[in-house]
Amino acid sequence: MSNDYQAIIAAMTAEEKVALLTGKGLWRTAAFPRHGIESIVMTDGTYGVRYSTAQIEQGENWSINDFLAVITQSAGDASDTGTTEKGGSEALFSRSEPATCFPNGSTLGCSWDIDLVYQMGQALGRECQAMGVGILLGPGINIRRTPLAGRGYEYYSEDPVVNGDIAAAMINGLQDEGVGASLKHFACNNSEFRRTEMDSIVDERALREIYLAGFKRTIDKSNPWTVMSSYNRLNGVQTSQDPFLLTQVLREEWHYDGLVMSDWYGIKDRPASLLAGNDLAMPETQRDRQELLAAVNDGSVPADVLDRACLRMLNLIGKVQRHRRPGSRADYDGHHKLAQQLAAESIVLLKNEDDLLPLTAGKIHNIAVLGKPAQEPVIQGSGCATTVPWLLDRPLDEIFDVAGEDFRITYAVGAPDDNVTTPQTLAEAVDVARAADVAVIFVSTAIGEDGENGDRQDLNILPSHEALIRAVAQIQPNIVVVLANSDAVVMPWLPCCKSVLETFFAGQGMGRAVADILFGHVNPSGKLTVTVPNTLEETPAWLHYPGENLRHHYGEGLFVGYRYYDKRKMTPLFPFGFGLSYTRFDYANLRIDTPRWLPGTPLTVRVDVTNTGARAGKEIVQLYLAPPSGELLRETQALKAFAKVALQPGETQTLALTLSYQDLACYHPALGCWVTEAGQYGIKIGKSSRDIVLQTEIEVLSEPHYPPISLDNSLQLLIKNPPAFDRVVALIAGKSGQPKAVVKEKLIAIAPDLFCGLFIALTEFLALDIDRAELSAALNNS
Repeated sequence: MSNDYQAIIAAMTAEEKVALLTGKGLWRTAAFPRHGIESIVMTDGTYGVRYSTAQIEQGENWSINDFLAVITQSAGDASDTGTTEKGGSEALFSRSEPATCFPNGSTLGCSWDIDLVYQMGQALGRECQAMGVGILLGPGINIRRTPLAGRGYEYYSEDPVVNGDIAAAMINGLQDEGVGASLKHFACNNSEFRRTEMDSIVDERALREIYLAGFKRTIDKSNPWTVMSSYNRLNGVQTSQDPFLLTQVLREEWHYDGLVMSDWYGIKDRPASLLAGNDLAMPETQRDRQELLAAVNDGSVPADVLDRACLRMLNLIGKVQRHRRPGSRADYDGHHKLAQQLAAESIVLLKNEDDLLPLTAGKIHNIAVLGKPAQEPVIQGSGCATTVPWLLDRPLDEIFDVAGEDFRITYAVGAPDDNVTTPQTLAEAVDVARAADVAVIFVSTAIGEDGENGDRQDLNILPSHEALIRAVAQIQPNIVVVLANSDAVVMPWLPCCKSVLETFFAGQGMGRAVADILFGHVNPSGKLTVTVPNTLEETPAWLHYPGENLRHHYGEGLFVGYRYYDKRKMTPLFPFGFGLSYTRFDYANLRIDTPRWLPGTPLTVRVDVTNTGARAGKEIVQLYLAPPSGELLRETQALKAFAKVALQPGETQTLALTLSYQDLACYHPALGCWVTEAGQYGIKIGKSSRDIVLQTEIEVLSEPHYPPISLDNSLQLLIKNPPAFDRVVALIAGKSGQPKAVVKEKLIAIAPDLFCGLFIALTEFLALDIDRAELSAALNNS
């Protein structure tokens, strides 16, 4: 295709331009041979390339049933590998090509490993190139606001800093391999309950500081080739046709110049969506094309708006074409090893009483492995992201392999039916556990409860799995629970076990990763990127979820996840940032560049970290910023930077964490801009959000900012705005003939007693002859 895109656009008919901005089939864009425009293929893939051969290659022969088959597919079906050892599901191969099923977002975020996530992005890019895919529809970075959200497993964190840094690493790896990313879902798509109907009602500060912040951070660090709008409404406006989101914020404020596409069937009004900045409507629908063409022909969609979208589309197609690598092959064996490594880096050791783990031959010989997921691992969520794994590590196989001749391994299923507790198989599991030194029990949440178009109903693991834990605990004190779940679960069974490994959905390499951690071949280093609650009812969104009358109020505002627990001084079951290790780390010598932070300058924070244990390990160092109290309500502390460091026993490294001045800012809704309040800020270094080991303070210098004052504001508020106060004093002095100093002194003295608005206070209580226009002009300096 020629690089003279303007000439191509000038040569295209209105019908061709409209078709260019409408998908062709389910997973392609339109091609125009006479203009040299080829189609590009895009497919789902937040953690694996889901290439549906039939749907992508069948041309005109597709239907809505094909799409429904995608979003309703079960992770259990995709991971059914009963035909071959370490093999993918041959039953599904005709529908989707096997690909590497990497750890899902809820697992991957717990790695906090930017370099390794970049490698995962590269691997996804190479598999896309091998399959001829030009755009991978991910990553998804919606905030995990409630653990009930059906697609929480796709997303990284409850915190925008983690979301932004992990997503940017993924995108940079993917796009460095010549495959475009689609950052999604923009914005506030934080649940699946009636997802195409619900209106997310979010106040502006929470919107800016929590829900949009991760998108901006990602775009600043990676510049994804595309952004995908979401299904929901936001404050009354459909996001796919929201000028505030797609033009004001994304284009004008953030200067994003890539293409915006809709989620599949996410367009409600095609002309309105294009006017708002949604360039590409996916997939192909006759209605969208006809409505847009009619709007172009009658002038309600101006020609320049149409052409601008076409230019973005041609730029995207040109990028994909220039980076194509025909005939390339992916190293699936190498990618499987990477999937194992990512899983091992991400799994979180939540509990390890009496140092039960790792299992060593000196203290353990007989091991009981229990639970259906040891044979049929739960590795991923359900829906459009579900990937047919190219290989699959079964935990039981890997345990046998890693244990070798040093241990005697015995297996019992315990609960063969997820939905029924069978007394006979439960008794068999108890007998096996009784004869062992330790019982390793694999448990999970219900397969398929997570996914698209529906949310979880509770935070429990399967009742049959909990029954297995409790039955074994009656006769075996040494229990290790290996947990697979989409998002946080409650753990009433926690006192029954000594150790817990949280895997979330750890992908096709989970089995090997778990085995290596159990036997100490890998030292666990993952840390939570969500807060684990004691009960569902204590979660921040509980009272407002899922909403009513198609309105979902984000009533907790800024206080999402750990911000909520910190502000309310509540103790969760496990805090954000928490994770144990087989070694110990000490922190020392916290220092900063300067005692005063000036506007526009970065700040470097340094800290020494030492491995004081006997094993090599990795530590995730977290930097939190604690703002001073001021005019606006603020969080107790907020994560601003992190780093992961590998240390040998006895080794010390100095970590340097850099903060920008923007990290201090909060959004001022009255001023409509970001502001930084002057004062003393706390700099905290933590092993988790609740384990702060070092802290210091820094004085922040900032220009004063004053919100606008209205006629109905109080005299006390006016006094806090010195420029406006001086203007009003001058007005009163001119009217009364009194010196300004006298007027000011009197106003300050009576201000605490004047509860009414300024205009009433001045005209009624002080009997001044001032009209509304005069006072308003003085307040606004007009």
